[in-house]
Amino acid sequence: MKLYIYDHCPFCVRARMAAGLRGLAVKQVILANDDEDNPIRMIGAKQVPILEKDDGTFMGESLDIVRYLDEWAGKGRLNETVRPEMQAWLDKVGEYNNKLVQPRMVKIGLPEFETAEAVKYFVDKKEKTIGSFETNLNKTAQYLARLNEDLVELEALMAADTAGVNGEAGMEDILLFPILRNLTLVRGVEWPQTVMDYVWRMSEAGKVNLYFDRAL
Repeated sequence: MKLYIYDHCPFCVRARMAAGLRGLAVKQVILANDDEDNPIRMIGAKQVPILEKDDGTFMGESLDIVRYLDEWAGKGRLNETVRPEMQAWLDKVGEYNNKLVQPRMVKIGLPEFETAEAVKYFVDKKEKTIGSFETNLNKTAQYLARLNEDLVELEALMAADTAGVNGEAGMEDILLFPILRNLTLVRGVEWPQTVMDYVWRMSEAGKVNLYFDRAL
């Protein structure tokens, strides 16, 4: 099987986690961010992740891919429970986290942004949603103040030293870790110890790289 992704894409991280947690040999192929033709050819839309199955058919939608890989592995199923308080936290941080991470994504040499055209494609699209990248970078301190408070709140929701945020690997991890992983790109985040331990533990278990070494 092949998984077509962007390295920065949190939805792609969901699928990558499922493969990593279940020990599946899924080849990852990174597409250029401005490549519209291949995704449209595969699933009729310019979006990732895309799973190419062994029979040559394609599947889109990150959570559909997660559940397909989870079942295909035959090693039990991920816990589907998502606590209301965890969903509320994800919704709250989802209001601003892209304003921290997206302006930084194009600055660290990711393979999907190798060309000036790919960078421009991303910037033009995302600025329509979050506003000027430069303006958002200038508001970093404001966003960090919110995030650091929210990470303290998150720590209270986390089980320490377990396979998943709620005691076992499950859908909460599939939703949470991709957000935290991308926030490792932001310099100045105050990571509570339980949250930091979780990020490193899930990175290793899911076989997904972090960005601490390139934080801006």
